[in-house]
Amino acid sequence: MTAHSALHRRIADEIAAAGGWLGFERYMELALYAPGLGYYARGDRVFGDSPASGSDFVTAPELSPLFGRALARQLRQALDATGTREVWEFGAGSGALAAQLTEALGDAIERYTIVELSAALRERQRATLAARQPDRLARVAWAEALPARLDAVLVGNEVLDAMPVALLHFDGAGWFERGVALDAGRVVFADRPTALRPPLAETAVPGTTTELGRHAEAFVRTLAATLGRGAAFFIDYGFPEAEFHHPQRRGGTLMCHRGHRADGDPLVDIGLKDITAHVDFTAIALAGQDAGFEVLGYTSQAHFLVNCGLLDDLHGADVATVSRAQKLLTEHEMGELFKVIGFAKPSFDAIGFRRGDRSHTL
Repeated sequence: MTAHSALHRRIADEIAAAGGWLGFERYMELALYAPGLGYYARGDRVFGDSPASGSDFVTAPELSPLFGRALARQLRQALDATGTREVWEFGAGSGALAAQLTEALGDAIERYTIVELSAALRERQRATLAARQPDRLARVAWAEALPARLDAVLVGNEVLDAMPVALLHFDGAGWFERGVALDAGRVVFADRPTALRPPLAETAVPGTTTELGRHAEAFVRTLAATLGRGAAFFIDYGFPEAEFHHPQRRGGTLMCHRGHRADGDPLVDIGLKDITAHVDFTAIALAGQDAGFEVLGYTSQAHFLVNCGLLDDLHGADVATVSRAQKLLTEHEMGELFKVIGFAKPSFDAIGFRRGDRSHTL
């Protein structure tokens, strides 16, 4: 039995055990993270800059090492401002960002810890660091859970979008939670009435489908409760609440990625492609603030990287380096769609948000 077939069987068994209906939140969790079967648990090469690499999508650290170099300036300032000596990265992917940050931060950190649930990805991260930063590998550790208290600077690049989401659908008369059921052995969508409501529910038009990022919000609340002193920075694609739940965004933001192609059907090729949803940054900001974080700022990736000196790194660079770095900044690539939000205990004047801060839009 292939991993794809085994995952389908696992999901079918859970649907049956749940009485014939399983919330999409749990379905997405299994499709991505079921041990040894889910998309991120298989160990396939999912990160890379082209289909020829066997990858499904590219992230900023794979696109240009200047991403990590610029981000490191913000992390170094945060380490100094909060008096901490550790960096924790969540969902480190291929390990490319960890290699860039450990090189750039050098002796400013005593330990770099990667929180990674996938054993396959942990091995890939270890191999990446061994190849690129062998002299610093001894300072890198892996963890599957948080300690009771943590004093550190935290970072997550494209981690919030990969957390399971609940799906809600409005038919014009009432709200329904969208889940999955079985039809002749096939996994299909099925709705049931719910008391759940999205923000701005009163503006929704009939036919609206949207997401609730409850896992991401709970994750941020947990970090805020765990962090005694330090800061946290998250880079991801998304919008503030008013844009995320705008009446014209009636189809939601759920998307799948495979072979550098996107599609909107998460029930096809289960476990063989990524499933993501954009981030509601207003919900993330409120979750962190309510749990004790102070919001340092919120801005586009382009503004953040420029504030952190990326343009200075391009002086004298060759054409290929400039071309790849431009994709991090331009509006039609990553520069505008991707946003950065920062939190801290205690607050400080973070360099990444000194120009172009959009906290007022949250």
